[in-house]
Order: sequence, then structure tokens, then C-alpha cells
Amino acid sequence: MRSFVNYLIAYFRSTSRPALIITTLFVAALVAANYTVGIESRIKALPWYLALGGFYLFYTIVLALVWGLQYEWHKTPVAQPKLLLLLALAPLYFALKIVHWDLLALLPAALKYPWDRYTQIVLQLPLKLLLLFCFLWTLRKTGLLPGKSFGAAVGLTRENFNALPYFGLLLLTIPLIALASTRPEFLVVYPKVKNLAFIDGSAHPEWLWKGIYELSYGLDFLGIELFFRGLLVVTLIGYVGQDARAPSGLLRHGPPRPEPSMDSVLPMAAFYCTIHFGKPMGECISSFFGGLILGVLAARTRTILGGLIVHLGLAWLMEIGGWLGALWSH
Repeated sequence: MRSFVNYLIAYFRSTSRPALIITTLFVAALVAANYTVGIESRIKALPWYLALGGFYLFYTIVLALVWGLQYEWHKTPVAQPKLLLLLALAPLYFALKIVHWDLLALLPAALKYPWDRYTQIVLQLPLKLLLLFCFLWTLRKTGLLPGKSFGAAVGLTRENFNALPYFGLLLLTIPLIALASTRPEFLVVYPKVKNLAFIDGSAHPEWLWKGIYELSYGLDFLGIELFFRGLLVVTLIGYVGQDARAPSGLLRHGPPRPEPSMDSVLPMAAFYCTIHFGKPMGECISSFFGGLILGVLAARTRTILGGLIVHLGLAWLMEIGGWLGALWSH
């Protein structure tokens, strides 16, 4: 855990303070605008093809502006054709992911309500994860995903991985979840499994079908970590290179040596915050700072497995918190 703290200290010492401050203010303004006029809800209300274009444009603007700040104050080498292409394609994937996929027309006609609706909900996230793997595989085949192996390129590696500190981080979130579970705005959203109330009375045993949903829900967090901490941090380190400014002497014995550049962390955290605009405001705000922390850890360890432990554990703890909070409120 001490090394995690040192990683964060090194990040804040080496990163551009103007870029960090302006990005934080920019994200705060976006959050305020969303919870005032409803940026996310207004885009989602459009027909799917316009919503797709709207989300792509919104995510691209956020990513481009924050990367521009990194270039202006940190002189990050952004003007590389492959890097620019990756930054243009990444928001397209997530725009495709966030729009609703209407799968009902593809399901067998014999599948009747409520099982047609249940199947559509449970298949959404695994199919979107499959789309992400296809997207990453295409990037690999076209040479846009550098690295010795596919796993190493996106942080799916056990090298430099120690699970224990991440479980420690997860434990620190339990009091916050317990507090959130008493809030009405939290209980409106969680537990997500309550969206399957329409199968009550039809599913036998009920816990099995709802458990399958929770597994499907969990797969989404593998996709989130692969995209944000894998593609947008670990992969992009291969483009922005090493950072000789990082005070690495704090982190190991011996003479200082260049550390992986952290310039991809701040743009990722800003983008990551915007995908939480449909969540309770407290969760949305904390996602920016959580994204920074997980991004720094992914950049330093070059693995997303720890972030997956924290993110998946947090998701399921929030499901439990929402369930217990609903019981308590009744």
C-alpha cells in the first residue's frame, strides 16, 4: 500500500499543475451542466443514430481538449498519426457501446415475454465486451496496438501484479458504500438487479436467473478496465513513452531512471467521468478521482488486474449495499 501512495505522490509531483487544475475545473463544469440540463439524458433521448453521433462528438471533444492541455503544458508528443487515429477511434467504440442495442428482432420468435426481455438485457453487456475484443484485435492487426503480446499491450498480464493492496483499497470503500446506501438517489439506481422484477413469479429458482444477470453485469467491468485503463493508459504509454521528469528515486533503491509517462492518465480520467453522467452525482464526481488513482496504478504496474479487482468488487458491493439499503428503508 505504501508503494501505491508513493506512485500517487510521484504523479502529482511530475504532472502539469495547470493542466491538472484546468482539467478538474472543466470536468466540474461538465458535471454541473449534466446534473442541471441533462447532457447524457438529452443525447440518449435522440434516435439511436443521432445518439451515436452525439455521444461520439461529446466524448471526442472531452478527450481532445484534455489531451490538448497535456500537449500545451507538458509537451506530450501527441502529433503522431497512429496516436491521433487511436484517439479518434476510441470514442467511436464507446459511443457504440453506450447506445441501446435492440436485440429483440434477433431473438427466436418462440421466446415470449418475460424471457425475451430478460435475454435481451442479459446479452447486452457480453456482446458489447465481444465488440471491444474485436475492436482491440483489429487495432492489433493493423499495428495500432504496440507491445510484445496482445495481453501486455492492454494490461492483461500478471507481471508486476500483487493483489493484496488492491483488496486493501476495496476495503476502504466499504464505509462510503454503507453511507451511500442510506441515500435515496443511490437507492433509485441500485441494486441494478431490481430491473429484473418483471421475472418475479416466472423464474424458478429466481436467485439463479438473477445471479446470471449479476455475472453479465460483472463482465461489463472487465470491458471498462480494458478500455479505460488498458487501451487509454497502458497502450498509450507505448506512444507517449517514458517520463524522465518523474521523481522515481522515491520508489526504488538506486539512481533515478525514467518512469512510464503519466500523460495519458488525466485525459482518461476526464473521459471516464463523463460515462457516469447517468449515475448519482456523488458517484459521478468520485469516478474522476477514482479514475486518476486506477490510471496511475495501471501506468506504473502496466496491468489492469488490480483495477479489475477494485472495480468489480465495488460494483458488487454497491449491489449488496443497494439491496440492504432497500430492506432497511422498508
